[in-house]
Amino acid sequence: MKTSRRIALMAGVGATAAALAACGGKPEPVVTPSLTPSPTPTPSPTPSPTPSPTPEPIEPLTGRPLTDPSIMKRPAVAVKVPNLKQEQPQVGLLEADIVICQVNGFAYTRLCPIYHSTFPEAVGPVRSLRPVDVPLLAPIKPVVANTGAADWVLNYIDDHAKYLERMTYLDWRGTGAFSVNQDRLYKYDGKTQYDRAIQAHPAKMAELAERNTKAPKTYFPFAPTAAEASTASGEKAATIDVPYGSGHKYDMSYEYDEKSGTYLRSQPWGEHILADGDRVTADAVLVIAAAWEMGKIGYGRHAPDPIVDIIDAKGTFHYLQGGRVVKGKWKKGAVNKRFSFTLADGSPLLMAPGRTWVEMPSPSADLRIG
Repeated sequence: MKTSRRIALMAGVGATAAALAACGGKPEPVVTPSLTPSPTPTPSPTPSPTPSPTPEPIEPLTGRPLTDPSIMKRPAVAVKVPNLKQEQPQVGLLEADIVICQVNGFAYTRLCPIYHSTFPEAVGPVRSLRPVDVPLLAPIKPVVANTGAADWVLNYIDDHAKYLERMTYLDWRGTGAFSVNQDRLYKYDGKTQYDRAIQAHPAKMAELAERNTKAPKTYFPFAPTAAEASTASGEKAATIDVPYGSGHKYDMSYEYDEKSGTYLRSQPWGEHILADGDRVTADAVLVIAAAWEMGKIGYGRHAPDPIVDIIDAKGTFHYLQGGRVVKGKWKKGAVNKRFSFTLADGSPLLMAPGRTWVEMPSPSADLRIG
């Protein structure tokens, strides 16, 4: 019985093995699935910084768009012009980019028109230099037409010759830089007087310049447009009276003309009229209050002249444009540094492009703004 049972078990094991073999057949190959490679990420380009727009070139003394690049190959020209009633009418003031009205005594003024964008055929009459011309003009490095000055003033100016190239009539007559208007000659004590007759010719002066031959740098802080100037949010102001003498007896006055958008200039004796009959106008008026006293600088002969305190100094200003006014503080550093202007709220002054008249009364002057 035991033997038969063992045989039966063995037969069962064999049958099971045969069945498993029959079910298995040939072994199937194991297929390894191929992996699809992940796509290589495309690198994001590094964004280039947006370049700052290149400022449009401007005329350095007016702030207007530069339409004639050739003017940047010539220097600025300044001319000393008298402003007494008997020395008028004057010639060539309307073409000036900037005109500075300087104190010339206790109730007198002298003008300094500065030209660069446009050179008129003639400017005059031409008169003598003053000490304040050095710090006013040094940032511009102009050629300066004049008829001389006190010895000590000439010494002071020549000490700063790297900033001002002076062309004095007696040294440059016969070169084309100057001419004499025969109709303006007169006699005094039997002698012919030339002080009302000498005229300067800016184009020829620029051509003859020996040291100061480059275009000036920007003189004032100009906004790109009048709409962006500080006066766009200023107070309304149609008129201003600037006194140089006591009791408003010697005022320089401006009245805003809305039709032309300019300021009409008047002097103590009436409207400021030029030799050709045109009235003097300005696109803007800048009043820089500066202390002064009669004195001398350095060495040399002759009488004192007004010494205006604008080197390493500060004071107050008013700026009128477009029938509005803003005010604040001015500051100036060394002789060759430009003025800087800060409004009452601490922001920098932005001036409108155009022709600017500058008045320089005493800090005690009673400005009348209406």
